[in-house]
Amino acid sequence: MNTAHTANDLHFSKILPKQRDLYYGGAWHKPLGGYIDTFNPASGENLGPCAEANEQDINLAVQAAKKAQIGWAKLKPLERAGMLKKVAQILRDNAFELALLDAANCGNPISEMQRDALIAAAQIDYYAGLATEIKGETIPMGDGILNYSVREPYGVCARIVAYNHPIMFTASKMAPPLITGNTVIMKPPYQAPLSSYRMMELLEGVLPPGVLNIVTGNLVAGQSLVKHPDIPRIALIGSVPTGRAIAKAGADQLKHITLELGGKNACIIYPDADLKKAIPAAVNGMNFTWCGQSCGSTSRLFIHTSVYDEVMAGVMEQVKNYVPGIPTDLKTTMGSIVSKAQWEKIMNYIEVAKGEGATLVHGGKAPKDPLLANGWFVEPTIFTNVTQKMRIANEEVFGPVLSVIRWDNEEDLIDQVNSVEYGLTASIWTQNLKNAHTTASRVQSGFVWVNHVSSHFIGASFGGYKQSGIGREEGFDEIYSYTQHKNIHMVL
Repeated sequence: MNTAHTANDLHFSKILPKQRDLYYGGAWHKPLGGYIDTFNPASGENLGPCAEANEQDINLAVQAAKKAQIGWAKLKPLERAGMLKKVAQILRDNAFELALLDAANCGNPISEMQRDALIAAAQIDYYAGLATEIKGETIPMGDGILNYSVREPYGVCARIVAYNHPIMFTASKMAPPLITGNTVIMKPPYQAPLSSYRMMELLEGVLPPGVLNIVTGNLVAGQSLVKHPDIPRIALIGSVPTGRAIAKAGADQLKHITLELGGKNACIIYPDADLKKAIPAAVNGMNFTWCGQSCGSTSRLFIHTSVYDEVMAGVMEQVKNYVPGIPTDLKTTMGSIVSKAQWEKIMNYIEVAKGEGATLVHGGKAPKDPLLANGWFVEPTIFTNVTQKMRIANEEVFGPVLSVIRWDNEEDLIDQVNSVEYGLTASIWTQNLKNAHTTASRVQSGFVWVNHVSSHFIGASFGGYKQSGIGREEGFDEIYSYTQHKNIHMVL
C-alpha cells in the first residue's frame, strides 16, 4: 500500500481522475450517450460529469473486446498471468488513493476502504497463480483411441458490479475471465465510478488493447450489455430484482449467468456461546461501518432467551463504537448511505418497522452533527421485539438496521432462519460441537461461519442459496465458470 500520504494531508480532490470517458480498445472514447454527474454522498458535493454509455457505445466496446479476444486467448497462460500480476502490483502501489476516491464517491470510510484495493490485488494474484491449472482430462477408451477434454474461453464477458466496494469489485472481478482467455467489459457502479477511471489511467499499456474495457452508465448501459448477442457470459453483483431482470433478458439468448445477490442473513447465538466474542461479532456482522450496505450483513440477530438480557446489554454498548462521520477522515467509524434514493428507502423501512410493532432501542434517525447536514447519514439502528412476520425480518433493507429476535425452541429457530427467500450467509455462535455441525448443515445458506463472522477467504467459494444467487465466486469454481468444456474423441 502507498503509505506516503494520509487522508489528513491528501484531499481526494487532488487525485480525481482526469479521464471521465469510456475506455475500450486500449483508448478513451467520448460517450455517445453523454454524461451524468456523480456526487459525494456525505456532503452533496458534485464531483463532476461521468460518461453515460448508450447502446451504440456498448456495441463499440463489445466489438473492440471481440477483436482483442482472439489474440489474448492465444497467449501462453503464464504470459497472461504475468500481466495480471503487474495489474495487482499497480493496485497495491496506489491502494490508498483508490480508497480515498471510493470513500468520497460511495460514502464508506477510508479506514476500511483502504483494504479494498489490497484485497483485489490478492484475488488477482490468486487467479494468476491458477493459470496452468485450467485443465481438462483424459478418459480411457481402449487401444487406438484418445478421448480428452479441454477448457476454452467464452469470448467476451461482461461483469456488472455493486456500489459498496467499487474498486475491489471492479478490479478483482476482471481476473477470472481474463486468466481463462476471455476479454472483459466491466461496468462499475454508476453511483461511484471515479476509482474505476483512475484505475484505468494507472493500468494503461499493461494489457493489450481491448482486453480490459470499462464502460460506465446506468440502466441503458446494463441492459445493452445483457442483450448484446456477442456477449455469451454475464455476471452481476447486485440486488435480487436486478438479478431477476438479467436472468429474464439473458434467457432469450441462453446466456451463461452468474448472480451474486442479496441476503437477509442470520446471526444465531446459542446459550453456550462464548459471549465475550459473540456480542461484538453480533454487532460487527451487521457491517455498520459501511452502513449495513453489504449483502453479507447479519441483519437478523437470533438470541436465546437464557442469554438475551446479557447479549442485548453488550450489543447496546458495542454499537456505540459506530458513529457516522465524514468518510474521508481516518477517524470515522461509520460512513454515509450512497444516495438519497437509498437513504429514503432505509428511512421508510424504519417507519414501517415502528408501525408493525417493533421496538426501536437505538438510532433510527439522521445524526444531529451539523457537519453531516448535507449528506445521507443514518444512525446505527436496532429494533427489538421483532417477529419473523415483520417486513424488516424478511426484506433486505441494505442499510444499518438490525432486527433482534428472541428464541428458545431450536426447531422454531431453524424454521424462522430458513423462512426468508434469501440464503447467502449465516453466523452461528456455540461451543457445543453438535450444535455447530447440526445447525451449519440445516441453515439454508451458501456461506456459514461458526464462531466467526463477516470474513471472506481467498480460495473459498462464495455464493448463496435460493434467491441469493446463482453460481459461486472467489474460488476455483469461479475460474471454471469462465470456461466452456469441450470433449474430443480421436480415433488414431
